[in-house]
Amino acid sequence: MQDNAKLDQALYHAWFHHHNADGFITVAKREKGDFRQYHYRPEELASTLADWIGEDVFFSQNTFYRPQRSIENIRQLRSLYVDLDFYLFNYDPSWVMGKLQHEFFGKSIPEPNIIIFSGQGMVLIWLIEPVPYKALPLWQAVQNHFLKQLSELGGDPKASDAARIFRIAGSVNSKNGAEVHAEYRHDYRYQLRDVQFDYLPELNDEIKPPKKKKPGRKKKVVQLYNTYKLHYARLLDLVRLVELRDYSVKGHRELICFLYRYWLCCYSNDPEEALNQTMTLNLQFTQPLPNRYVERATKSAQKAWEARSNEEANRVAIEKGYPGAGYNISNKKLIKWLGITEDEQEHLKTIIGPGEKRRRNTIYQREKRREAGVKVREEYLHQEKKKTQDKLSLLREAIAENPEASNYKLAQIIGVSESYVRKLKKSL
Repeated sequence: MQDNAKLDQALYHAWFHHHNADGFITVAKREKGDFRQYHYRPEELASTLADWIGEDVFFSQNTFYRPQRSIENIRQLRSLYVDLDFYLFNYDPSWVMGKLQHEFFGKSIPEPNIIIFSGQGMVLIWLIEPVPYKALPLWQAVQNHFLKQLSELGGDPKASDAARIFRIAGSVNSKNGAEVHAEYRHDYRYQLRDVQFDYLPELNDEIKPPKKKKPGRKKKVVQLYNTYKLHYARLLDLVRLVELRDYSVKGHRELICFLYRYWLCCYSNDPEEALNQTMTLNLQFTQPLPNRYVERATKSAQKAWEARSNEEANRVAIEKGYPGAGYNISNKKLIKWLGITEDEQEHLKTIIGPGEKRRRNTIYQREKRREAGVKVREEYLHQEKKKTQDKLSLLREAIAENPEASNYKLAQIIGVSESYVRKLKKSL
């Protein structure tokens, strides 16, 4: 009966979080220090959770478009979360709950939907109306803001990426034998944009404000997530490039792994997860590198990421003319290093050269003209030809009815200039 009660808790937790979800949900279990994980469609969870329930069982908070848990495979962003490791400060759980209730909820952060008591700490979960992967930079900005608000209570920056898994209710934390349970506070799903507007601080006005502001002019909010957008877009480009080459990337394997580990460190702030995902990417190559070699060869990527948070390293980099510490690699270098062709650039988002930029701008301007009602050249020429033929027909009729009429008189009859009549007569 006790096992049934635990299973019921797990089933309800998964349903409350993921009902009506789209994509794959990851279920994982820690066994002897390693994770065993599998990926299920939402409708498959109910019939499979019984095989997983026990010690150290986790499930993903967002869904993936294919059965692989990584941020570039995000299908739906369905929640925000902060993992509170308050036990590191020897805080009492009831004191933490009281502080959250009176000082945080509804003030600097919204009321969470679910609180997972994980056996040592707790995880705050905010359910959101599902948004696609394109919203990931904004999602990460909001996520990091919540994390910053809760840093004094042990908010864990390593548990803030979109591919994160947390313990499921009804499972057991093997570290202390405590049963994981969840507290459900409400079922309202937040809109990500509303959370941004309500809880993220307003930034500076536009960089170059007009000399005289018009009455009622609204302030521009500078995007919080430009950096996240760039790192995420480059991650997607790197994975897309590997796919375009059918995972046959011999000659570029080490560089691809290095770049992937660096950009993922920058994006997720979790070097351990970045290394794990880099290993996973490497194993997909048609000729993977040895795991130990990958870890050793890309170690400098993590060091560069750590330097980004070092005040002195940033100061020295800026003095040398760089935007900051870490790697700031131009598209020109990336294209050269990876041997990216013009055909491949057409499928990428940010790693593109001047030629591809011009091609996209030409397409953009053409579409813009179409939207403004400007006709395509072929259509324009066709219509002009038809107009000329119509005028020729009118001129023939006018000449037949007025054989002695001058060019001036014919021009008046058919409604054109005299010079145009002379031009039409050449085509008769």
